[in-house]
Amino acid sequence: MLIGNVTCERNVPVRLRDGTRLAADVYLPAGVPGPWPAILERTPYDKLNPGLVLSARYFASHGYAVVLQDVRGRYASEGEWYPFGNEGPDGVETVAWARGQPWCDGRVATIGLSYSSCTQTSLAALDPPGLAAQFVSQGFHNYHTASMRQGGAFEMRFFLYAFMMALTSREAMADPATRAAMQQAWSEVRSWLRHTPPKAGLTPLRHVPSYERWLLDVWQHGDYDEYWSSRPGYSIEGLYDRHADVPLYLCGGWYDSYARSTVTNYVELSRRKRGPVRLVMGPWIHGTANLDLSYAGDADFGPDAPLGYDLFRLRWFDAVLKGARTGMLETPPVQIFVMGGGSGRRLPGSGRLDVGGRWRFEREWPLARTEPTPFYLQPGGGLSRRRPPSGAAPSRYVFDPRDPVPTIGGNISVGYDVMPGGGFDQRGGPHVYGARDRLPLSARRDVLVFSTPPLEDDLEVTGTVAVKLWAASTAPDTDFTAKLIDVYPPNGDYPDGYELNIGDSIIRARYRASRTVPELMEPGTVYEFTITLYPTSVVFQAGHRIRVHISSSNFPRFDINPNTGGPLGLEQAMQTAVQTVFHDAERPSHVLLPVIPA
Repeated sequence: MLIGNVTCERNVPVRLRDGTRLAADVYLPAGVPGPWPAILERTPYDKLNPGLVLSARYFASHGYAVVLQDVRGRYASEGEWYPFGNEGPDGVETVAWARGQPWCDGRVATIGLSYSSCTQTSLAALDPPGLAAQFVSQGFHNYHTASMRQGGAFEMRFFLYAFMMALTSREAMADPATRAAMQQAWSEVRSWLRHTPPKAGLTPLRHVPSYERWLLDVWQHGDYDEYWSSRPGYSIEGLYDRHADVPLYLCGGWYDSYARSTVTNYVELSRRKRGPVRLVMGPWIHGTANLDLSYAGDADFGPDAPLGYDLFRLRWFDAVLKGARTGMLETPPVQIFVMGGGSGRRLPGSGRLDVGGRWRFEREWPLARTEPTPFYLQPGGGLSRRRPPSGAAPSRYVFDPRDPVPTIGGNISVGYDVMPGGGFDQRGGPHVYGARDRLPLSARRDVLVFSTPPLEDDLEVTGTVAVKLWAASTAPDTDFTAKLIDVYPPNGDYPDGYELNIGDSIIRARYRASRTVPELMEPGTVYEFTITLYPTSVVFQAGHRIRVHISSSNFPRFDINPNTGGPLGLEQAMQTAVQTVFHDAERPSHVLLPVIPA
């Protein structure tokens, strides 16, 4: 088939060693002699997706052979889909197949975002012959530590993901009754969220058994064990040395659910490999770097925020595969978008908050000039660089798992109609799942609030944020959450000001010391907790306040801890817990900010 100056052959079979046939569409330059370097993208989201097809045609029209392939068990490809589980070995075989085609010059590069980043990273961790370059957008490094789970808690977006993907499962596509059941399940997914953890054989996913089995597996495997560490599609922590040494561009976003993984991969691979290895981090939520949007949620970062995605990727491959001087290898290796500096008013047209920001090149990550600066929680709700006084009374709240703190924005990647991702004012409204009113989260009795006075000067925070917490609970197991907020002063558009979420995270108490060996708490005993937030880059402007929320839930971003200490993903009972947070000289709970000197 001739499409413009590109030819396309549909559903070319790629036979794997186990007999499974994967379907690929091959796009080739027309009227230009080959062979060419090949660019491979493997996807569970249909290789006929218009966005993927447009990109394939774009690269083919610029002198590349392009292969779009449905992964095992999805759309035109045979087999059973167990998410992420087979992508390393299947990818290695697909690269070998592409190398052997007459239209390929023996070099295979890879592209893709989200799941298609997993397909890239997991095959690169196995170092296949012929892999020549990669552009990895918003992908993983360890699904247990920074994606499917976070601090031991389960990320509920993967509950939504299982329901969403079941809509287009091979079973639903082949059987009208199954398809109708999956459509009904998705229409009721908000109600299903309130009735978790899921029970085997009693969820709508029972109609697509491999999908239900996978959901129960990732929910119930709370420990970092062989289930996670033995699969290159779930964790590459132990495979960095083996990872292919090829030109690699890592692309992520500050509000992306894989932000922590993106920078971790850069740190680990840039110090091990000749590469070259490059990093770009923009102000995006998951899945939007390729859409060239200027906003994330209700926060707008200005017209410079879009990357120009396909041209950016083309410049990378032209530089590393064709030797062209496109500027990609002549600039410093790290490019970041520093959020902030906007007017703080409502933008005409979109009505979003004007956050603003600018791009900047750096020579390393984390930045060498970073000054780790503790801001201590103070009695009475203050936040200060001064250590709190000795003997200061702690703060207490009651955590009732039946009434969790609702999620408002953040690093979310699935189910945006249930919980929108990105930056939002931290107050209720119709867009907030579980909100009963429009009041700010800070009004809740189960949210501790600590704020600085209005800042006298701008303060840049660029890097990974962490919260050190000394706390006790009346429960044998519970969660503690932390959220970093940029508080905008009141103005005519926002009479009550605007509390912009910058980052948040969680720690499940049983994993406070180890992700592999859980240990319940002794009720009433004080323990030290570290809550690792995602990396960010933001300027807190003069007149703004830095604010930290401490609580014990963030739902439905994370599953709710029942406080009983029972088995994860199986416990049906719940109990309330009295939480005590200490902020005195001996137990100086604080947020550690990576401050960049002016």
